[in-house]
Amino acid sequence: MQIEESKFRQLVARALTALGATVDGIDSDDVDYKLSDGVLTVEFESGGVFVLSQQVPVRELWLSAFSRAWHFRYADGAWVERDSGESLESVLASLFTRKLAFEVTVANPGPPQ
Repeated sequence: MQIEESKFRQLVARALTALGATVDGIDSDDVDYKLSDGVLTVEFESGGVFVLSQQVPVRELWLSAFSRAWHFRYADGAWVERDSGESLESVLASLFTRKLAFEVTVANPGPPQ
């Protein structure tokens, strides 16, 4: 059963706001972000972009980075990749760590349970 649209948009807004705060807290001059209309764009001064965008019709949060895409669905308080089962925070931590060459931790951007 799909989440109602208004609930989905609310979950996405909460997640993207939390992830924006995480990006803002990364100690690097190389990274900046913009949050607009259900899309979080993370740009790197050294080149490259990560984009998280809401996909309302399928109730997913899509991530594009390093010429690859992930599709996350919300379940039980977490965003989970639909094919691999990886959590959004795990995927993002790995991508940021790879890009910035130092360990980055990302907390679960789902609402508190």
